[in-house]
Amino acid sequence: MKRTIVRLFLVLVLAGLAVGLVTARSVWTRIHSPFQGHTETEQFIDIPSGSGPAAIGRRLVEAGIVRDAWTFRTALWWSGRARELKAGEYQFVGPLSAIDVVLKLVRGEVFARRLTFPEGLTIAEMAEVFETRGFGTAAQFLDAASDASAIRELDPSSRNLEGYLFPETYALPRGTPAARLVGMMVERFQAVFDERLRALAKEQGLTIREVVTLASLVEKETGQPSERPLVAGVYRNRLKVGMGLQADPTVVYALRLAGRYDGNIRRQDLALDSPYNTYRYPGLPPGPIAAPGAESLKAALMPADVDYLYFVSRNDGSHAFARTLSEHNRNVREFQVLYFRRQAGARTPGRR
Repeated sequence: MKRTIVRLFLVLVLAGLAVGLVTARSVWTRIHSPFQGHTETEQFIDIPSGSGPAAIGRRLVEAGIVRDAWTFRTALWWSGRARELKAGEYQFVGPLSAIDVVLKLVRGEVFARRLTFPEGLTIAEMAEVFETRGFGTAAQFLDAASDASAIRELDPSSRNLEGYLFPETYALPRGTPAARLVGMMVERFQAVFDERLRALAKEQGLTIREVVTLASLVEKETGQPSERPLVAGVYRNRLKVGMGLQADPTVVYALRLAGRYDGNIRRQDLALDSPYNTYRYPGLPPGPIAAPGAESLKAALMPADVDYLYFVSRNDGSHAFARTLSEHNRNVREFQVLYFRRQAGARTPGRR
């Protein structure tokens, strides 16, 4: 009798183990099997800060990311990381297993939106990009960029971050505040303007503000990479001999500050009384007029070894450089006066 009971007990235990193994396998399969309950190519889910596992699970089920609440709860239990789920906006593409969804939230793989600032933008123009792309208001960006404390060690005289917000593409989670983005841009500038460039500036007797200001002029004057050292060389030569820089972009910047820029520079604008007007005041303007990129920063410190003092646009993105005023005047006549006469003639009805 006892032997029979023992055998029955062992049978029940083995049966229980078998059922347990089948159940465990079924559970494992369920939480590891890819699932997609939505028809979109990609699905975005926003997990608000402070959301608990149950609320997160409901959002994921409603969006068709996981099969059901039980599967999500089981995957959480299996992972043992239910308290590590992170808030943010997530992008889900294609079928994913419940365990993969959980781990994605644990790792905090929030979807990052890309925001690109081209070289040569002013703070005001960057603020417009920030607002237009839907990251916040221009006022928020302007307010954050007015705090120069982040750059104080490099430029004690700076009253804002003009020139120090590095132009690049930034990947930002939704809801990133303007102050955080501005901080990232300053950090990037500090990384690009590294110890080597700072040492060069010191060797040449230039402050960082002077280098960035010169680089901003170079950035605004040419978009041709090969010309940046040449433009920098012209400006460095002019500074050396005491010639006015006479840079049109500084006049534009001065007009913008005065609220008078309409897209054109007129002869009377060259007499505008502004310290940024390099037609009226010698030397560099008081500070940067735009955000220079890495190549313009390097060009300002490593200009081409040339004796040019002048350059004029060829109207094709490039410039003609000259050593003497007479040579420059010939270039002006060819690439400006005659060029625009030909353009006007081509637009006149009946002309061939």
